[in-house]
Amino acid sequence: MSADTPSSGGGPRKSLHPVPAADRTAEESGSVGLSGKIALVTGAGRGIGRRVALDLAARGARLVLTSRTSEQLEKVGAEILQGGGAPALVVPADVSSERDVDALFARIRDEFGQLDVFIGNAGIGTFGPILDFPLSELDRIFATNVRGAFLCAQGAMRMMVPRRQGTIVHVASVVGFRGYPRQGAYTASKHALMGLTKSLAKEAAEHGIRVSAVLPGGVDTDLISDARPDLDRSQLLQPEDVSRTILFLLSLPERAAIDEIYIRRRTSEPF
Repeated sequence: MSADTPSSGGGPRKSLHPVPAADRTAEESGSVGLSGKIALVTGAGRGIGRRVALDLAARGARLVLTSRTSEQLEKVGAEILQGGGAPALVVPADVSSERDVDALFARIRDEFGQLDVFIGNAGIGTFGPILDFPLSELDRIFATNVRGAFLCAQGAMRMMVPRRQGTIVHVASVVGFRGYPRQGAYTASKHALMGLTKSLAKEAAEHGIRVSAVLPGGVDTDLISDARPDLDRSQLLQPEDVSRTILFLLSLPERAAIDEIYIRRRTSEPF
């Protein structure tokens, strides 16, 4: 609750008993204290994943960065250091590969012995009419967006369950509950991701672990050019908008949980 509350006359007034800023907890002030927390971000080399990684590091988290492209990951790791963050653990991996994912979580155990936050952001998409869409592309999309999410969720849960704590956030999409032309395969994969997230949240809750999904509309990343070439890029969400939403989820007090957040372009149709 804000220290300013509306008066009967409609104007703001000061609370009679404001809480001094120094006495507020991080949860009450809305800030995110992640010092000492170990956070894994998949798809961390660019776009939303890069922004989330930088923002988590700026708040004191120790980052584990993974994607297929080591060069991109190294650049993000260097940005974290330049921003005053702790050195990130860079582990290139293909999340659709069980061997790669097993090796990724083995590195996390060896280096840190725990995992507190998992941001499942890895995802790919190709687009075209369902009528003649190549099945090889459908399989490739599902391998990363669904199989990869499942494998990483397993790895995260195996580290979080014994400690009975942790937070998992899946970055889904508006097409996790809507459909658009030329996006049949991508949309099906994001619907599947939402199904996984819902089941995971039920199982994780028994172990004190919170699971949420963030479903962004059009975000100014490389993917949007192929998915929605009709959109005005100046009106798109930015990666930092999604990152701020994730930080909000991580700032919640232990008594609270949010299942999903849909964040859209302001110029798009509400509801």
